[in-house]
Amino acid sequence: MDPALIGFGILALFALATLLSGLYTVDTAQAAVVQRFGKFVKVGNPGLNFKFPWLEQVAGRVNLRVQQFRVEVETKTLDNVFVKVMVSVQYQVIQAKVYAAFYRLQSPGDQITSYVFDSVRSNVPKMNLDDVFEKKDDVADAVKRELTAVMDDFGYAIIKALVTDVDPDPKVKSAMNDINAAQREQVASQARGEAEKILKVKQAEAEAESKALQGQGIANQRKAIIEGLKQSIEAFSAAVEGTTAKDVMMLVLVTQYLDTIKEIGAQDKTNTLFMSHSPSAMGDLFHQMQDAVLIGQKAAAAG
Repeated sequence: MDPALIGFGILALFALATLLSGLYTVDTAQAAVVQRFGKFVKVGNPGLNFKFPWLEQVAGRVNLRVQQFRVEVETKTLDNVFVKVMVSVQYQVIQAKVYAAFYRLQSPGDQITSYVFDSVRSNVPKMNLDDVFEKKDDVADAVKRELTAVMDDFGYAIIKALVTDVDPDPKVKSAMNDINAAQREQVASQARGEAEKILKVKQAEAEAESKALQGQGIANQRKAIIEGLKQSIEAFSAAVEGTTAKDVMMLVLVTQYLDTIKEIGAQDKTNTLFMSHSPSAMGDLFHQMQDAVLIGQKAAAAG
């Protein structure tokens, strides 16, 4: 084989290898940092790129995606309660500042952690525990504001800072649950008291209405009795000559008296009852009723 041909083949392979060594690819959402003899030269963008063969090399790649870093900070509130505050920070390398992100900051996570600790421990001790729960967005905004001012110089943009959890000491949480339970029980007791009050008012109204209706019924009953007695007296006086209303009333009274004794004796559980049963007793009863009526009439006339 011709030595010249062999030499040309070797040279062609070397040229091909040199050309291929100058080609490199960069994935989407990444940036490649190219150096020449240890010195920064350029940033390779996503796709196929070319660098000077043998002299330049890809020193590293920077992730341009949004990333999240989680920090747990233990601190104390204004009312002397120790809490653990969980903060999630979303950050991203600024494409125009890939150089700063790659060369100026070795560990972005440690830097973010330091500033999150400083920010949380500067803001939470100014708040009571209840305010920390209610104003956790204010704490997150303070973290984002302070991180943005610092991390921008290092080529990082702070997308969002979130306070994802506030975890007090277990004893404090137990006490808070007890307070909440006591407050709910107080509200429930007030509701039960109002319900009982309404029920008693309604029962009183119903009882008053029942008494009124009962009194009206008794009045109507007595009115009917009086009307019946009146008719009986008139009928008896017309049928029996020489009788007076007094005689008729005596007869009615005796009849009612005997009916009452009959009703008492008909009861199964009636005990022994001693009562006067002489004719004079009926007369005394009649006179007492008559005197009561006369006194009532005189009192009404005097009034």
